[in-house]
Amino acid sequence: MSKSKTRKTAIILCISIILMLVSAVATMVIQTGGGSITIKELHWETDSGFAMDGWLFIPDGATAENPAPGIVTSHGMYNNKGMQDANFVELARRGYVVLAQDMPSHGESDNVNNVGLVTSGLYQSVKVLADLPYVDKSRIGITGHSMGGMSCNAAIELDNQAEEQLISAVLLNCADATYVDADGAWTNIYGSRDAGIMAAQYDEFFMQDTDENGNTTLPKDYVQYNNAQSFLYFGTDPTGQELRQADTVYYETIDGREAVRVIYNPAITHPWAHFSQRATSAVISFFEETLGAPNPLPADDQIWQVKEAFNLVGLIGFGMFITCFTLLMVKTPFFASLGREEPVAPRAVSGKGKAWFWGSLLLGAIFGSAVYIPIMLNAKTFTVFYDGWPQSSPWGVCLWAAACGLFAILSMVVSYFAFGKKNGLNLKEVGVRISLPQLGKTILLAAIVICVAFGCVFFTDYFFKADFRIWVLAVKTFAVDKVAVAVFPYAVFFLVYYVGNSVALNCFNYNDIGGKHRWINTTIVAVAAVLPAVVLLLMQYLPFFAGGDLMFRDANMQVVWLFPMLVVLPVAAIISRKIYRATNNPYLPGIILGIIVTMISCSNTLTWSPT
Repeated sequence: MSKSKTRKTAIILCISIILMLVSAVATMVIQTGGGSITIKELHWETDSGFAMDGWLFIPDGATAENPAPGIVTSHGMYNNKGMQDANFVELARRGYVVLAQDMPSHGESDNVNNVGLVTSGLYQSVKVLADLPYVDKSRIGITGHSMGGMSCNAAIELDNQAEEQLISAVLLNCADATYVDADGAWTNIYGSRDAGIMAAQYDEFFMQDTDENGNTTLPKDYVQYNNAQSFLYFGTDPTGQELRQADTVYYETIDGREAVRVIYNPAITHPWAHFSQRATSAVISFFEETLGAPNPLPADDQIWQVKEAFNLVGLIGFGMFITCFTLLMVKTPFFASLGREEPVAPRAVSGKGKAWFWGSLLLGAIFGSAVYIPIMLNAKTFTVFYDGWPQSSPWGVCLWAAACGLFAILSMVVSYFAFGKKNGLNLKEVGVRISLPQLGKTILLAAIVICVAFGCVFFTDYFFKADFRIWVLAVKTFAVDKVAVAVFPYAVFFLVYYVGNSVALNCFNYNDIGGKHRWINTTIVAVAAVLPAVVLLLMQYLPFFAGGDLMFRDANMQVVWLFPMLVVLPVAAIISRKIYRATNNPYLPGIILGIIVTMISCSNTLTWSPT
């Protein structure tokens, strides 16, 4: 790499650091309301014997003399408290004291061994909130997405059994209410509390009912059927009653108190509720109606999107940092032997070479698309207790990744002996063969890059309570126990994919297709990498949005896990190519990306305790 290119890389590295800092500062300013909201991280011991973690948002107006209403927000399964940013940002700026919890076995909370303990955690958070002197105990609300909504139902059951009821209002976000009792009779477990449902019209998991012919109904029709109607009629039999509507607040006096029931029904999917202006408006409107906002603002006055935009800026900076820091490190004396003075040039390919190129990419995409669902449905990837591995979601994804990596390796072996070797492909020249000393330096440099990159993430979290994210993809901090969990099988299996894929796209598929425009080849291999995720998501959602059902109903959760891959897979291919061109070393980017993706996966999921 020439001095001018080194200087340019250094400038881009500085820009990446600036982007991460700007992201962190902007996030802090938005979350703190420009200094009017105090954020504290709480870690407390529950009376069930496990510890929980959460962020507490305290507006300046909330004092012991003037207590404010309090709200507990909860993420869903395989997520963490940061996924509730739209809610905690908007509720806190309206004057509510907000506790955004990490459910047990998620985020920084202790790991537990069954789903019952997971859903019991929200009521523990309610009790913490109720003990705060600046919280009005008579106005405590709860809201949770998906399993967080199920946790809300569990909290209501526990609150009903308590000597003093603490919960005044509950909003279930993309989760069903409790409609019937143990005997199948319509019931109102919410009593005189205010209750609402944010029912996504395209929910992949909830909002289904049974019609008069015994057929399962679609989520978009949820409101017109009995479960929703009974809820809107306060737990009574809706038969013969006038059809009640979505987005309408209904009132009834129960036990001497006027109670509210409402169903919000935006045309969104289950995971999009985290990222929806309409879903957030429902949360704002519900708690304004039921608890009263100390600082009322219109429901459509929302700034969380600005926070997400800056989080994305930080995420982009993080990717740029990984690339540029690696490129500059290979210019240092110790690692100089890993670098090249001139970038690796693409190999010239003939007609048959082009056929092998396109054929290998097509077969890889077909294989990845074909095996994803079978692997997910047969490998215990969605468990409600410890069953073989502590993290079932990353287990399924890394198993699929390893299968794709092994297929890529097999394709390279066939390609080399059937075509490449006969046509001058030299494995040493393209970087496949590497000496042990060089491999050792490669592993050492990869470790340094990974540690420094995540050091930026920990710095951001410690000083600014921020991370780098967009929608369902987040680069965040993690505890030491997550590192131990990640080592096997997750890191090993992800490395099979990312190292194997790096060798394939760089040593075998880096060619002069596109002529002088090298970006064309890079774009082709990046698109090929993400193609299985795109194909499966289109197959799943096109019929769903067209009025039918999900194509892979039995794998609804596992298909949702493909959304982060829409970013991760093509970006990884681009970063891999950038580093390879400067080093002629496919293993360096493969190791870096494999471990980084492992830690992203293992820090953003559910972890079961074996006992």
